[in-house]
Amino acid sequence: MAEQPLDKKSFKKLGTRHKARRRAVDLLFEAEARDVDPADLLDERVELAARDQAVAPVHAYTHTLVEGVADDLDRVDGTIESYLKDWELSRLPAVDRAILRIAVWELFHANDVPPVVAVDEAVELAKELSTDDSPSFVNGVLGQVVLVAPQVRAAAAATRAARPEADA
Repeated sequence: MAEQPLDKKSFKKLGTRHKARRRAVDLLFEAEARDVDPADLLDERVELAARDQAVAPVHAYTHTLVEGVADDLDRVDGTIESYLKDWELSRLPAVDRAILRIAVWELFHANDVPPVVAVDEAVELAKELSTDDSPSFVNGVLGQVVLVAPQVRAAAAATRAARPEADA
């Protein structure tokens, strides 16, 4: 059987970072469902993958995302909540919360990820994993967050630059 050529959308879905984001969504979703710390669950999965070759290793970017979201959860959730109209974060589907958390963290902290990519990936994950209404909802929320992301990144860079002086 001849291999069919991949269209651009299919190729993107197979990308390493896309898979890493999807696994990060799975881990954040599971951590919330089990009421455990996402970083602890991540460590558990890394150890399991080391012991059992049948378990896929955790990609470095999945690690970055889960730890990043866990470390900055209050600010990420506060940002998401500030852009929800007539909704509360706790009322959103858990998978949508996980998707939004990853995208907001990327918008604020992942300097190697263009904002359009973070938003597009979140919308694609919502299409794959959530309800029919979720992609447009996720896009609407992130469309507002993307407007403040440059200021958040600049503030974080200024804070990092000021730290060595404070330590001296």
